[in-house]
Amino acid sequence: EKVHGGAVPVLEASTHEPGFEAKSALELSAKEEIAEAAAGLVAPGSAVALSGGTTTYALAHHLVRIEGLTVVTNSVRVADVFEHAARQGTAAAPASTVVLTGGVRTPSDALVGPIADRAIRSLHFDLLFLGCHGISLEAGLSTPNLAEAETNRSFVAAARRVIAVADHTKWGTVGLSTFASLAEIDTLVTDAGLPAEIRSAVAEQVREVVIAG
Repeated sequence: EKVHGGAVPVLEASTHEPGFEAKSALELSAKEEIAEAAAGLVAPGSAVALSGGTTTYALAHHLVRIEGLTVVTNSVRVADVFEHAARQGTAAAPASTVVLTGGVRTPSDALVGPIADRAIRSLHFDLLFLGCHGISLEAGLSTPNLAEAETNRSFVAAARRVIAVADHTKWGTVGLSTFASLAEIDTLVTDAGLPAEIRSAVAEQVREVVIAG
């Protein structure tokens, strides 16, 4: 079996796309640690973009407590977090302005396609938080969904700082389509489960690696 970057890839079809509920039950503690660390990178009043995914969903629960954000997302689930916080009175004041891109809904509840792409490319973000299906040295960040890959590329093109959020189990998994190389990532926020040798290899391509927890 071929090994990439010191990790054995998950033996899963590159086109397999799990639903949101299936993914949300995995690596809960790691995602929460990553979300808390990632939220610490956000200043009040920033323009922040969040792609679809269960880690960005976890991050959204922290961002609702930061004042005056403008949040652009293609994730129905992420938008719902901010809406729920506003209804419950648990959001920061002033509350975030949330922009949901529109588009065609994927199994992971992301909105993708030409409508989403055009909306995203017309904007400019201080920070982008990118989730991913898989990450590797060779393939970078990838997804099994071709349309979602294109939408994520639009996010990357519109951001001043690109921050990938991915737990260690994503390492070595390669989806059908790459949407960002490691060299395009400014910061990777991951958990302590990522082996030291992989951290070192990633640090040669990514400007900053943050180990949460």
